[in-house]
Amino acid sequence: MTEEMTVEKDLVLVYLENEPLFFARVEDIKADVKPDWYHVKMLLLQIPLQTVTWILRDIYISGGTFTMNGKEMRLEKVVCPADPDDVFEDDEDEEEIKEAPGAADVISLSDRKKNGKT
Repeated sequence: MTEEMTVEKDLVLVYLENEPLFFARVEDIKADVKPDWYHVKMLLLQIPLQTVTWILRDIYISGGTFTMNGKEMRLEKVVCPADPDDVFEDDEDEEEIKEAPGAADVISLSDRKKNGKT
């Protein structure tokens, strides 16, 4: 379950029966007349682009499992992976990992650009 509440402009991955189905951007969240229920408008990031509005409880917007037409559904907030430059405290940590057995090479695109390679 997602720790933070999903809000407008967040990206979500929609699951159907525990299988990823599509990505969507939350466009709007408006309160329903029933307490703890909301109209959630999403832009489906697929071709062709389309929008849908689902009426969901607050716990479903935050990652709780619900059903649609008897099928298990879930929204998972998409969190941007950490920037590789922010992962290492200093260059020594990065060098230790590079030298570890089975470590993959890291190719810096910015270094390639500086050296005239594209």
